[in-house]
Amino acid sequence: MRIAVVGAGGVGGAFGAVLAKAGGDVTFIARGAHLAAMRASGLRVLSPRGDVHLRPTEATDQPASIGAVDFVLFCVKLWDVESAGAAIRPLIGPYTAVIPLQNGIDASERLVPILGKEAVMGGVAQISATIAEPGVIRQTGTFMRLVFGELNGRPSQRGAAFHALCQKAGFDSVNSDAILTALWEKFVLLATNSSVVALTRLPFGKLRDDPDVFALFAKGYAEVAAVGRARGIALPVELEAKALQGTRTFPPEMMPSMAVDLLRGNRLELPWLAGKVVALGRELGVPTPTFDVMYAALKPYANGAPG
Repeated sequence: MRIAVVGAGGVGGAFGAVLAKAGGDVTFIARGAHLAAMRASGLRVLSPRGDVHLRPTEATDQPASIGAVDFVLFCVKLWDVESAGAAIRPLIGPYTAVIPLQNGIDASERLVPILGKEAVMGGVAQISATIAEPGVIRQTGTFMRLVFGELNGRPSQRGAAFHALCQKAGFDSVNSDAILTALWEKFVLLATNSSVVALTRLPFGKLRDDPDVFALFAKGYAEVAAVGRARGIALPVELEAKALQGTRTFPPEMMPSMAVDLLRGNRLELPWLAGKVVALGRELGVPTPTFDVMYAALKPYANGAPG
């Protein structure tokens, strides 16, 4: 099974490495110092699940040199979706499946006009991992899960085949017939968690014992879920309660990627997370007062550290 991983950061690097160890023919598309380090020393994933050193690592910055593949794990940042989508057209054959693993809820619909509706699936990655240094990915905690499925909800041979490889690789995976619901279930958590943690600049362990701070998580989950239900997404009634319980059990040092980007002075995915909640709330007539404040407070940092 030929797999291209577009964006070899925390998500793409971690999942790509274990899929390669399980027998997948994986090529990483990366750039700069990260690409140079992978070519020279391989890709290392440091994880409580067990470290992985993929050496040699197949890696390039030229998608056209790879040719058509069976699967593309599409893991670029949300602001790069359109440009990266256009760049990977040489990877797409008649049966290729592109699985976007971005944060947010709209990566698939943004890729369909570029790559065609037959090529694009839906996907959700659940892992906390970042680039620690060029060629090295560091995972926080042991949770590692992929949820993916056809956008039309129908079963497919390619979905079943990829699910089998994920099982062989040893992480949790779901070949879902309701991928839009899965995307929104993650969005409820991520839009809230990324905003609260980025706003406070502190990991979960420093936040959840203060009832005033913890109330931000409860209000945020409720607002995103209300927006999703108003949009017609069949979210479980117990979703908000489960989200709160999960927040109490995250590794204390864990921080969502947007908070890590803020602390590093990098560009933020804010417009597609908190900003998307605010925009959809206004469109659908659903009040989002907590997100209105969090979005406004984080907006000056959206393009990196203010100059």
